[in-house]
Amino acid sequence: MTVKEYYEKLEKRMPLSLREPWDNDGLMCCADESAEVRRALVTLDVTEEIVDFAIENGYDLIVSHHPLMFRPVSSMTEDHHISRKLIKLLASGISVFSFHTRADKVEGGVNDCLADLIGLSDVTPFGESGIGRIGTLEEEMSIEDFSYRLKDQLNAHGLLYADGYSPVHRVAVVGGSGKDEIAAAMAAGADTLVSGRIGYHEMQEASEMGINLIEGGHYFTEYPVTSFFAGELSKISPDLPIAITDSYKLKLI
Repeated sequence: MTVKEYYEKLEKRMPLSLREPWDNDGLMCCADESAEVRRALVTLDVTEEIVDFAIENGYDLIVSHHPLMFRPVSSMTEDHHISRKLIKLLASGISVFSFHTRADKVEGGVNDCLADLIGLSDVTPFGESGIGRIGTLEEEMSIEDFSYRLKDQLNAHGLLYADGYSPVHRVAVVGGSGKDEIAAAMAAGADTLVSGRIGYHEMQEASEMGINLIEGGHYFTEYPVTSFFAGELSKISPDLPIAITDSYKLKLI
């Protein structure tokens, strides 16, 4: 199956209509749309290490959550990190698909994956954009116990929680950045919001607002979507060799 055919099928699953106006995702890089895809690599970020790994191991397609490019590239030289990656990818015949905010919103995407990992039931979208998810824990827990469990579930290096002085039962999730969804989560009946990043002032004011807030890390709250991408590729072509790789580079000391 060709690059074009894979992209068309994935875009049908995650249509352009779901993308936020400010976003830049989709078909990021392709030297030949008619080229056959023989091996696919799934990642959260297209770092230069991921590009080199794909080249060295014979992958001809990379599917990522975070876009390879957010802003226009003004020149194609090896002096700039984005254009350097593009040069390597094009020279090696590797295509890149990135599905960002549309993967946040789509059924089964980032926030459904996060809700499922946490173990929420009766999960529904919330908020004006429908980007978040809210569901119910099987058993009510303290914020401390829930946070320790969540850290293990996310395999996170650490997390921050702010006690809203309420047991954890109705949980809203927004992978990545979620501070703009606090009011919507509360309006939807959440006693707890789990996100990657929320913000210092919002976390400090959690008890005053009456909601538990948890920062689980941008990467760790979005990484579960890599399994969704791999699953969608497998549905298109069950025999396609697919690998999921870790692109996290930050160190916690």
